[in-house]
Amino acid sequence: MPKKNYYIQLFSIHGLVRGSNLEMGRNADTGGQVKYLVELARALGSLEKVRKVDLFTRRIRGKTFSPDYDQPVEQLSDKVRIVRIQCGGTRYIRKELLWPHLDEFVDKTLKFIKDSNDLPDFVHGHYADGGYVAKELSTFLGVPFVFTGHSLGRPKQQRLGENGLSEEEMNKQFHIDRRIRVEEEVIARANLIVTSTTQEKEKQYGMYSSVASGTFRVIPPGIDTRRFHPFYEDVFEGSEEQEKIKEARFFMTKELERFLTHPEKPLILALSRPDWRKNISGLVTAYGMDRELQAIANLAIFAGIRKDINKMDDNEREVLTELLLSMDRFDLYGKLAIPKRHDFEYEVPELYRIAARAGGAFVNPAFTEPFGLTLVESAASGLPIVATDDGGPRDIIKNCKNGLLVDVRQPQEMSAALKKILVDADQWRIYSQNGIRGVKKHYSWEAHCRKYLAEIAKLPFEKIAATEIPDAAPAIGRRFKSLNKLFITDIDNTLLGDEEALERLGVLIRQNRKKFGFGVATGRPLEAIVPLFEESSFPRPEVIIASVGTEIYYTKELLPDRGWKTHIAAQWQPEQIKEILRRLPLLRAQDEDPEREFKLSYFMEAPEYLARVHQALTENRLRYNLVYSQGRFLDILPFRASKGKAIRYLCYKWNIPLGHTLVAGDSDNDADMLRGEMLAVVVGNHHPELEKLKGLRHIYFASGNHAAGIMEGFEHYDFLNL
Repeated sequence: MPKKNYYIQLFSIHGLVRGSNLEMGRNADTGGQVKYLVELARALGSLEKVRKVDLFTRRIRGKTFSPDYDQPVEQLSDKVRIVRIQCGGTRYIRKELLWPHLDEFVDKTLKFIKDSNDLPDFVHGHYADGGYVAKELSTFLGVPFVFTGHSLGRPKQQRLGENGLSEEEMNKQFHIDRRIRVEEEVIARANLIVTSTTQEKEKQYGMYSSVASGTFRVIPPGIDTRRFHPFYEDVFEGSEEQEKIKEARFFMTKELERFLTHPEKPLILALSRPDWRKNISGLVTAYGMDRELQAIANLAIFAGIRKDINKMDDNEREVLTELLLSMDRFDLYGKLAIPKRHDFEYEVPELYRIAARAGGAFVNPAFTEPFGLTLVESAASGLPIVATDDGGPRDIIKNCKNGLLVDVRQPQEMSAALKKILVDADQWRIYSQNGIRGVKKHYSWEAHCRKYLAEIAKLPFEKIAATEIPDAAPAIGRRFKSLNKLFITDIDNTLLGDEEALERLGVLIRQNRKKFGFGVATGRPLEAIVPLFEESSFPRPEVIIASVGTEIYYTKELLPDRGWKTHIAAQWQPEQIKEILRRLPLLRAQDEDPEREFKLSYFMEAPEYLARVHQALTENRLRYNLVYSQGRFLDILPFRASKGKAIRYLCYKWNIPLGHTLVAGDSDNDADMLRGEMLAVVVGNHHPELEKLKGLRHIYFASGNHAAGIMEGFEHYDFLNL
């Protein structure tokens, strides 16, 4: 357990997240998860055992979005913030299309953490994308990793298949295979998985092969019981809050009356996003087919926030169109209210109480419901419920005994349950009272946080955070957080070549390991680098830049830098490049085993032929980086990749000044890391092709060869004392 109170980082990447006036239902990504996270952050921040909570989300900018979503930091309280990280540009991107940008989110979060000089005690990822980000950060920082899925890919894949969607279409629309693959990794890696219900734990996670390695705890989410108070109470009496509640009651009542011929009737209320899985049309069918139910009560459906249905996503547009057509088909004018907007801060809590005062009921007709937060909110307000016999509602009804479960695929069953509650005043009162009491006992944020922190205390903090400097710790983020200097050297003919000098350089590195990080940058593939250090007493590098800057690995665990891989993959077309170069004479492909994903290597012993290579590639509008060295080695890389670019990426990611980075090399494939703002040393035995760099004042040409020349560079720049 940490010695100090917890600093918690929560991750909810997609959706529109802000501290107030949540736009719930604005789109498919802004649902219950957003509300859950904001309230969880606030609740955790109110506890003595918590010193700070940061809720990380994506920064979004656009003409149709509030400037709130473009604020880098939003302070919710003295201990709680929303931190917005930009990735994939600034426009809104639905969650299914965010996958290529998550490594950028990881990199910029690491930079934020280093700038803040404050490591979290643990990270908690929400949904698959937040889980991926938290998993990566846990690996880099050496902190425990907690995960909450909210909804999972395999159950969704099963539902989509049952509805006739092909595997190809699932991947095209939802990238379902990638999501499931990430979820398998997340489940296997998480130190704790928090679920809302027993069904979620056993049925949904049970569909994953990695479930056996997971540590699960059922901790139901909480709600703000002051805001969702019983319909007969006024808990904000005499305050500004009470005035806002009164306003919300007035305007919501007027909005409902606009639709309803007999607004005095009991009100059946439904509240959800316009998603086919929410089965809104099933509820309208149940109501529309039952004349007796129509005579007893009105129906109000709040299906997200909309202005123009034609401008909404396909799924939402289809659901809302079907809702309007069903209203017409069953002739429900004057009985069915379908308002276009609602405010979640004050109007939604008041909607529950309006329905409760009218002796109504709340319905959740979703085909599947992982938890059912609206059911708990309505229960806290004293409104009985009818809910799908799937997932979370089973636990809620079991704990609160405040309503009925039904098979929502059977409209008659839904309407019968509603009539049973609405016509029996005694039963209505029992359900209403049970719901209020049950929520206070089982679903308050106080109860949630108490159980949550009890489980957090069991996490293996010390074991995960253990470091072994100078032998390159797995928690590379902890190591790099403390560094502001970096030494990177080429291997062949730079680091290697003089055993005596190499030994002296090794002593220098060991004795000063706390002062700078050590890495290598080479044209060698990873499998040709590792044995050099395993078979030597020379210090292990903490970072390896391999294959001419196309791959980055950390520590003896060889953790890949996925952010770099994502960065250089842009517009890389290796098959097209190979096809074009296959037609050129004087080029002979190097046999690489295994073939590198981001490097094509050739032998070419005619330097004057380079212009032909450039011409062939540029004529075909291909983007690339060409590295030619030692008069015979030609490497074609992604246009964003090289040794120098990889080092600059590292310096950006870990916030290490370029002017505090010493690099050493001997040949032309080192040239781009020798140029620029970094402190550069060219060893005495350098290849003649580097003579062209002489005269550049930031490059020091040593007289000593190999490692001896490197040590000259240390002394020339007084590197240890920067």
